[in-house]
Amino acid sequence: MPNAEDDDSTRQGLSYYPWWLDSLADDVTLEGGAMNGTARGAEAVRAVVVKARELYEFQDFSYAGDFGDSGFLEIYESSIQGEPLKVVVTVTRNAAGQAQNLAVLHRPRSSLLLFSRLMHEKFAGTPLAEHFLADES
Repeated sequence: MPNAEDDDSTRQGLSYYPWWLDSLADDVTLEGGAMNGTARGAEAVRAVVVKARELYEFQDFSYAGDFGDSGFLEIYESSIQGEPLKVVVTVTRNAAGQAQNLAVLHRPRSSLLLFSRLMHEKFAGTPLAEHFLADES
């Protein structure tokens, strides 16, 4: 995908679908500032990404495209429960072109903490809940 600013369809809510979500390596990893530890394996990573996208009220991309020989980068703004959220996703591809490592940066911190708590709620009762913050109240 070229620079997302060149394509108005990426600025219309949640129409963007990441190509890499259907091309995860079996041993893919996902790390992020909103997470404790690392999610491992295609099933776990896909579940986290799908649930995260459910929280986003929109995705306003400023960039989605290749960088370097094996990288892919997404930069977008969103909101969760009306709170502003800026996101940077880095994807590293393996030799087969599959997504091997994902890293996600959410900011500001207040929105990151809200995101993490909501993800913990979505995964309550599953092992994936341990990757996110429990509500402190």
